[in-house]
Amino acid sequence: MDHGGHGMTTDLPPFTLGRGLQWSADPFFLVACVLGLGLYAWGVVRLRRRGDAWPVGRTVSYVVGVLTIALVMCTRLNDYGMVMFSVHMVQHMVISMLSPILILLGAPVTLALRALPAAGRGRKGPRELLLMLLHSRYMRIITHPVFTIPLFIASLYALYFTPIFDFLMGSGAGHIAMMVHFLAVGVVFFWPIIGVDPGPNRPGYLMRMLELFAGMPFHAFFGIALMMASQPMVKTFENPPASLGIDALADQTAAGGIAWAFSEVPSVLVLIALLFQWYGSEQRQAKRQDRAADRDGDKELAAYNAYLASLDARGR
Repeated sequence: MDHGGHGMTTDLPPFTLGRGLQWSADPFFLVACVLGLGLYAWGVVRLRRRGDAWPVGRTVSYVVGVLTIALVMCTRLNDYGMVMFSVHMVQHMVISMLSPILILLGAPVTLALRALPAAGRGRKGPRELLLMLLHSRYMRIITHPVFTIPLFIASLYALYFTPIFDFLMGSGAGHIAMMVHFLAVGVVFFWPIIGVDPGPNRPGYLMRMLELFAGMPFHAFFGIALMMASQPMVKTFENPPASLGIDALADQTAAGGIAWAFSEVPSVLVLIALLFQWYGSEQRQAKRQDRAADRDGDKELAAYNAYLASLDARGR
């Protein structure tokens, strides 16, 4: 039996964590994850062979970030997510809020810029095209909070509370497009806030915190709306397969609880990372000021010695 044209079997046994974590790869995301890990590994190896260092913490963060995508898209969680609202919400929250944070802390764009060879004079290779994209007007627009915050909010309300969600869930391509959208929205939302990579919009640390807290309450409100609903709100999940032994409304309430709780976890993670970044930035600034003060002190000392020497010469 197919579900919604996605080729998923609806006679799934009742959900357990053990069953959910069994291998069941979506080909698109499997290839994307393997490619993402392979390219990152190539960049790190290239830097090491050249004698350049690359922080281990960044590599670990990026790898774990990609593995979280594989966890929700290449296991039976993806199969259950087609028929259970609660499991789908776990997928959504991980791929839109946890995976982007970890991937961004891995600084893949910085690694690419350092690892890719520069093209010859007057030519444009991958490195030059990447730099053009980073400095483009398009990138300035899609990473600006006026764009990212409404997009982050609309991805919840405009998707789940309109027929768009049911339409996308009706086909394999639609489901993949929706998950890619969730990941992309998470990346553009968190990039200006927490990204290590260079970007066109890089506000001060206080403003970044405000941007973070401007979007998160809407996640909580969305979760509460699902939890308080007296009837199923999403058509896709209103008639779960009998083999699952679940009630649609109870499953929707669980989905709302997951969305509500998950709005807190990334907020804490990002806040901790931001504080560390802020502290590091202050330390670097202090060192620069110390070096500048040392240079100025050396100049003053040299000028004073020259003055004494001129007085000595004049006296003689």
